[in-house]
Amino acid sequence: MRVLVTGGTGFIGSETVLALLAAGHTPIIVDNLSNSKIAVLDRIKTIAGVRPVFYQVDCCDYDAFRNVFEKEPVDAVIHFAGLKAVGESVSKPIEYYSNNLVSSLVLLRLMKEFGVKNIVFSSSATVYGVPDRVPLSETDPVKGATNPYGETKVMIERILEDAYKADPSLNIALLRYFNPIGAHPSGLLGEDPNGIPNNLMPYVSQVAIGKLKALHVYGDDYPTPDGTGVRDYIHVCDLAEGHVATLKKLEAKPGLVVYNLGTGKGTSVLEIVKAFEEANGVKIPYVISPRRPGDVAENYANCDKAYRELGWKAKYNVTDACRDAYRFQQQNPNGIE
Repeated sequence: MRVLVTGGTGFIGSETVLALLAAGHTPIIVDNLSNSKIAVLDRIKTIAGVRPVFYQVDCCDYDAFRNVFEKEPVDAVIHFAGLKAVGESVSKPIEYYSNNLVSSLVLLRLMKEFGVKNIVFSSSATVYGVPDRVPLSETDPVKGATNPYGETKVMIERILEDAYKADPSLNIALLRYFNPIGAHPSGLLGEDPNGIPNNLMPYVSQVAIGKLKALHVYGDDYPTPDGTGVRDYIHVCDLAEGHVATLKKLEAKPGLVVYNLGTGKGTSVLEIVKAFEEANGVKIPYVISPRRPGDVAENYANCDKAYRELGWKAKYNVTDACRDAYRFQQQNPNGIE
């Protein structure tokens, strides 16, 4: 399939592009490089032997994006593009709603105009809000997220559901990710945020190489075994394979489908710190800071449905992810350049 990948030079996007190439698909990347770097394309070529077609286009820009659709016949879309930092979304809600919703609406307008029927949407476990119970399954209610970033995912899911009701010939997969971590085993691709990382693993990695002084652990008074937040950390390579399996599912024209992509196991922040120290033989100094707005105590997945319907399940564990993340950070102390 010819697959348009929005946000395809980002952390999860670039890994998914590699998985698509390995599966024999042709990815076409559209990215505005607001939180990624052009050098990612060279890294993809080094690993896969192919430099994917790339357009530096903002998905909110209808005319520029339409130009891509005019040039490139597309069988399916994987939609990653969007602003994604939970904490930042609390302080910049207008930017988050504007960027994430407009880019998705422009994409859907263009899909309709050019007759593209298949889309995999990069959603998030944040759509479940504060869980009534864990593990979370796809039938649990989408109650509204605890932050504007998560709310954009809730809204885009609703927009896609309504688009499907209006046009049942669409095939739409909503993939609710839990917490992606790790890096490509080559050390060439990984999470490379601009500025101080918002996510746990790149923060830990930067502390490990001495780039940052200490890890801030946000809250140690949650109702969890060690008081720190519990999440379902999934290796980014597993997550990428989940997208390839989902594309295969869309070929069978299933209509609208929803899958959790996680490991099914919760791990606390301090357990991640310990796993990172043991996997890499380093010490991670940390300080306890106040809770962040918008964070929940516990969040992990029941992933049985993805295994049953897609034949997909996570192969890597937290230790593998810690090892791969550290390798990437050591080889790229200043990020991908």
